[in-house]
Amino acid sequence: MRIGLISDTHGLLREEAVAALQGSERIVHAGDIVDPQILEALARIAPVTAVRGNNDQGAWALALPETAVLQAGAISILVIHDLKTLRAGAAAGHQVVVSGHSHQPKVERRAGVLHVNPGSAGPRRFRLPISLGRLDIDGAEVSAALIHLQVG
Repeated sequence: MRIGLISDTHGLLREEAVAALQGSERIVHAGDIVDPQILEALARIAPVTAVRGNNDQGAWALALPETAVLQAGAISILVIHDLKTLRAGAAAGHQVVVSGHSHQPKVERRAGVLHVNPGSAGPRRFRLPISLGRLDIDGAEVSAALIHLQVG
């Protein structure tokens, strides 16, 4: 199973991001969506699990949870916008934590849990890359990859 990971679009869904997410069986958006039409566009590719970010406001955003859990076969994925708000011990029982907020793409293991921040696929911030990510799940095995988008 392939799960596309995107975050911090801030109202901009790039063609390059849409192309990179093709083939995903699910998509996770880790917040700061800003425009609900982005979720509609992503849902045309695959079912979407999304959480509310600090820049998501309005009635549509209030309907989004602050955290979400996605079960993908044997893999439990916890989604949160700002990793700093994750309660101590909250990652226990999950194999993956997906977060956004920092705009800094990163994959690392912490206490046996795979942590993935796909970075920002929206407007460029400072000199940070425009990126997204993916999870590849095979039974009880999961791996993550970051995808740096080449944008003009």
